[in-house]
Amino acid sequence: MDNPGATPKKRLTLAMIAERLDLSTATVSLALRNSPLVAEETRKRVHALAEELGYIYNRSAASLRTSRTNIVGLVVHDILNPYFAELVSAVETELGRLGQTVILFNHGDDPVRQRAFLETLLQYRADGMILCPAAGSRAADVERMVEAGLPTVLIARELPGLPDVPVIRGDDRAGIRAAVEHLIGLGHTRIALVGGHQASSSGSERRAGWVDALTAAGLPIASDLEFPADASRRAGRDICGEVLAAAPTAIVCFNDLLALGMLMELKRRGIDPGRDISLIGYDDIDEASVWSPGLTSVWNGQQEVGRIAALTLIDVIAGRAPEQTRVLVHPELRLRETVTTPKA
Repeated sequence: MDNPGATPKKRLTLAMIAERLDLSTATVSLALRNSPLVAEETRKRVHALAEELGYIYNRSAASLRTSRTNIVGLVVHDILNPYFAELVSAVETELGRLGQTVILFNHGDDPVRQRAFLETLLQYRADGMILCPAAGSRAADVERMVEAGLPTVLIARELPGLPDVPVIRGDDRAGIRAAVEHLIGLGHTRIALVGGHQASSSGSERRAGWVDALTAAGLPIASDLEFPADASRRAGRDICGEVLAAAPTAIVCFNDLLALGMLMELKRRGIDPGRDISLIGYDDIDEASVWSPGLTSVWNGQQEVGRIAALTLIDVIAGRAPEQTRVLVHPELRLRETVTTPKA
């Protein structure tokens, strides 16, 4: 975790801002708290310089910073997605066992909203943070939190440029590759990929797995079989007609929500997944196995990701270097009733 050759960056302080603006540290502190005792124009100047320098005001006295709050922030993309609900449950169970209280934030893939959450965690002296980065996040925003003293672990998605920040996630590339390879083994050659956006590592990694399997089998990478879409049941339902128009014999979805939305629409159109067309989801959320027909899906290890992330964060908070800074949980293709050989 440590880089002995690097020159430590000087920690920003109230005194530095005060000196730059020719103000007292007391005035700067009041301004950052938006106190009415400080003129509005002065408050604006202080906030503008703090923003420029990347300074985040800590509401607690510096002398109290070494004390523990036993509070951990958990910042995710979409708590309505059962994948994240299952992951959150695993994190809370593990951290609760270790005496930590979890505060949950849902950024909805909005980097601006995410940044506000991160600053709130730092201001209120959280002991650490587990973060699934919003699509389009900047590594600099996370790095600023780490440099300001907020131990951090990334889950589900990666951000380039943060080699010392631990990442715990499923092996998305290997998971989609396994699903596509299984379909190719059944005789499919027109395999659609539905969902995912390249702005997130999970989207780009899952597409790479699709490309890997097709390339290894000598099959073309057909652009008419790629369908970016949001990861929801509604999106799966709405895009179903467009996907069918491309005449695939098999469909691999970015996640189970998309696949379940498509399954409903296919059945509404009189198309039977598992007999007329093959359909595979991703994540293997609990409901995948109880639908009729049972959805074939790739287990993404969300419970294991949550458990390992919690334990890794505890190590980082305690100043212990994790054994690994990048952990990929191996996925597993779980076959059910929605795959078959291609129709003649």
